[in-house]
Amino acid sequence: MVEHHISTTGPPVHAWAWRLDPEKLTIAKTEFESMECLAPATIKGSVVQVLSSENCDVDILDNGRTIRDFIDNKIKELGSADNDEPFYVASLDGIFEKHLRWRTNLPRVKPFYAVKCNNDAAVLRMMSALDTGFDCASKVEIQLMLSLGVTPDKIIYGHTTKPLSHIKYACTHGVHTMTFDSEDELLKISRCHAKAKLVLRIAVDDSASKIRLSSKFGASLESAAKLLGRAGELGLEVIGVSFHVGSGCTQGLAFKQAIADARRVFDTANLLGRQMSLLDIGGGFPGTEDCQVEFEEFSEVINGALEEFFPPDSGVQIIAEPGRYYVDSAFTLAAKVIGKRVIPEDMDEHSDVEGSSPDRIMMYYLNDGVYGSLSCLINDPAHSSVDPYLTRVVDSSEQRFRSVLWGPTCDSIDKVKDSCWIPELNVGDWLLINNMGAYSICASTDFNGFERAHIYPVVSTKTWHALNLPDIYNIRQ
Repeated sequence: MVEHHISTTGPPVHAWAWRLDPEKLTIAKTEFESMECLAPATIKGSVVQVLSSENCDVDILDNGRTIRDFIDNKIKELGSADNDEPFYVASLDGIFEKHLRWRTNLPRVKPFYAVKCNNDAAVLRMMSALDTGFDCASKVEIQLMLSLGVTPDKIIYGHTTKPLSHIKYACTHGVHTMTFDSEDELLKISRCHAKAKLVLRIAVDDSASKIRLSSKFGASLESAAKLLGRAGELGLEVIGVSFHVGSGCTQGLAFKQAIADARRVFDTANLLGRQMSLLDIGGGFPGTEDCQVEFEEFSEVINGALEEFFPPDSGVQIIAEPGRYYVDSAFTLAAKVIGKRVIPEDMDEHSDVEGSSPDRIMMYYLNDGVYGSLSCLINDPAHSSVDPYLTRVVDSSEQRFRSVLWGPTCDSIDKVKDSCWIPELNVGDWLLINNMGAYSICASTDFNGFERAHIYPVVSTKTWHALNLPDIYNIRQ
């Protein structure tokens, strides 16, 4: 079987013409054609470079091959090369389908992808091709997006506490939209970015979220009038309000209350004679299907609240800052067993796992851990556990052993799984972990000299042809 590889040494891309395959994506042709972001020519006339830089190659899954087929072939390839490094497979189809789902369920809300969540080049270029905006939190993230051809008007500098040099950089490069939540931040901005278009971030009830943010960011509703007045005194323009209900939100009503709070700030601004035109509803959207609240449930609440407090004729633009939503389920991590230890143990209690053996503990050491791709286990309360599974089919009659999975470093906190009942593994076996796209790559390190996992973006041949890209890239066989 021939494996095609898309090389990025071809000419630069000026637009990505998206065309939907209705059979594959189960969206009516009329709905697809009405989507502004999927116009078959250029995207609003803008120049968008996608998947065209170095180290951003994409593999085509042709002839009916699946992601699992790709993983199996990659494992064989690495074995032949005596390569012990972990790797990701990133499904660009998955990101594309999430975007269509967003547009179907939240048609009024323009996504500004949170770069901090996953800054892989293929992901960022895909988001750029989809004509999303970008939520950047630093000078480096702004530089990255500008280098990919993203125009400054599609960037919101969404950090309320910015170094002065970063504000100056944003000003110099035309990034005007930025958030604030204090008088001190207003003073900094007034010193070097008089043309800034400011968004007041307010603190909201995030008690239903696994990662709460309002203790660190966001002005109280009571202080909103004073901050709006101070901005006016400094000659700064405030164009809107933002909030974040927290990452890993478990209650859709949190969005409704936050939107109602934002309406109060808009009304306060009106009383001060200022008209605002932007509402940023932040992030907190689920990235996997096993979350407590489904994306569609959030969408229903949000749409109802927007209709009540910011109806279409209000003239207010609605944006959001999703990160986890787009990339979490698109990435699968493959980790190899590089070491093994058997610990005999006398156990009085017996596991209720059928076919299990309690007389020993199996200790396995993987080539990735909490200092690498799995830092989420200690840094991300919204993703505090993983469920690795074998690449081979497991027979129900196989004996299972209590097993501990460790990372590769010499630190004892580098533990992937404290206890799981699995068949005996051998050095050289591989385990897969799904839903690894959010806050994994961006937070990994090379502690102890262990290399970060390589990323292999893939796209199905059906989507490849639907996107009309064969004339743009060189295909290496």
